[in-house]
Amino acid sequence: MPGFSIFSLGLILLVASLVAMVSRRLKLPYSAGLVVAGIVLAWLPHAVQLPLSRDLIFNVFLPPLIFEAALRLEWRAFRRDLPLTAALGFPGVVLAAAVVACGMHVALGWSWTGAMLFGVLIAATDPVSVIASFRELLVARRLSMLVETESLLNDGAAAVGFALLVAIAAGQSVTPWGIAGSLVWTVAGGVMTGLVVSGALLALAGRTEDHLVEITLTTIAAYGSFLLAQWLGMSGVLASLSAGLLVGNFGMMRAISPHSREYVLAFWDYAAFLVNSIVFILIGGHEAHQHLGAVAQAAAAAIVLVLAGRALAVYPICALFARGRLRVGAAQQHVLVWGGLRGAMALALALALPANIPEDGEIVTVAFAVVAFSIFAQGLSMPWLIRRLNLTVPRNDEAALGD
Repeated sequence: MPGFSIFSLGLILLVASLVAMVSRRLKLPYSAGLVVAGIVLAWLPHAVQLPLSRDLIFNVFLPPLIFEAALRLEWRAFRRDLPLTAALGFPGVVLAAAVVACGMHVALGWSWTGAMLFGVLIAATDPVSVIASFRELLVARRLSMLVETESLLNDGAAAVGFALLVAIAAGQSVTPWGIAGSLVWTVAGGVMTGLVVSGALLALAGRTEDHLVEITLTTIAAYGSFLLAQWLGMSGVLASLSAGLLVGNFGMMRAISPHSREYVLAFWDYAAFLVNSIVFILIGGHEAHQHLGAVAQAAAAAIVLVLAGRALAVYPICALFARGRLRVGAAQQHVLVWGGLRGAMALALALALPANIPEDGEIVTVAFAVVAFSIFAQGLSMPWLIRRLNLTVPRNDEAALGD
């Protein structure tokens, strides 16, 4: 089986471009088309193979995806909805993970350790295709912000929770004070690392007007903050998130030269397209080799539990904000539940499972099944659901698009 080559990468990029063109013409989420393309490529003679590993997803693919999403977030809107999105992204992850873990333990007899690890890793959402549908159908900006911001926060929460559970599974002594200290170090440390690294690089960017240098410095901010935080035992996801927020909201106004801003944003648009294309094609290629039939019962149970956990997290938390300015309408709550797709983060964590977990191989295969269901069933039906719930706004209604 041939390994990675420049030809393999070129073929993947060509396929990704063709799929994106066809998907846009058909008005379908391109992520689903990319997964199908990956499955087809995997079954062709001399199939293209790339190693889909935890390190590849975590250290190569996640930093630019998180940074680009945060780069586009408006600080004022982010801050306004932060109590809601933080509640969905942190306690919401705990609720959703608990539902899945209890269900997998009771219904399938998984060990508590394996069930809890699976519950946490599968709680991380990936809204790529949902956001693409929002943009295509002209959905109000606030709903798009809620979906995207919550996803960034729950990615960080899932990664932190997963690391704590792995430490427990490894036999490390864990006390309530130890857990609290670890959470503070991981979360606050990750945020501070992102701010310090990106702040220092923005200070350098303010001394030049060369757009190539400025693009390079933002790239270092994305990867440098992530990798440094990971090396220090902090959250790389939250580091890249805070770095992207600082660059996008402060750096673009104060440090990045005016004529370079368009170049920087265009570069990160392309980086996100490139990485997403590779990730979803790789997911398709590895889906083709998963023996889903052997875990059909577990996969079906997991899909039902994941949806139930998502609903039991979203609806009660949104109810807490029902009488205030952060109120979320019933139709929008339905989109938050059904739009909680799973993707690269869930698979990265699944591929990082310790070898001593009894359900190790089964968890990875079931995680692939849940990701496939979310991409095809949830992702492809999202445009229909948005229209059905009447969540689109008129193309000329700029005020509604900004709400």
